[in-house]
Amino acid sequence: MAYDEDLADRVRAAVPRGAGVTERKMFGGLAFMLKGHMFTGIVGDELMLRLGEAGAEAALRREHVREMGFTGRPMKAMVFIQPAGLHGAALQEWVEAAAAFARTLPPKPAARKAGDNVS
Repeated sequence: MAYDEDLADRVRAAVPRGAGVTERKMFGGLAFMLKGHMFTGIVGDELMLRLGEAGAEAALRREHVREMGFTGRPMKAMVFIQPAGLHGAALQEWVEAAAAFARTLPPKPAARKAGDNVS
């Protein structure tokens, strides 16, 4: 599944500057990573957000938000925002909320490379 390139550009403009955000193609879409943790991404034309369980539960009470689940089982810390919910300042607010949650997580250790020794 291709992802919405225009939405990707809008997300790039909304991510916090100087935060060390990286991009990675995943799950047929595009993920944005902070400290090694996926915090937002695009699947098709929807914005995916990692908000933590409490944040996702609160977001689900808002219009244009739906549960995230790839396997038929909901992921309690994550939600999808439908395109109708991404107008005006809403996209910026959603991206900032996801980045704020990612900042609460400990940094992930660097991925091991082939040939690395583990002690």
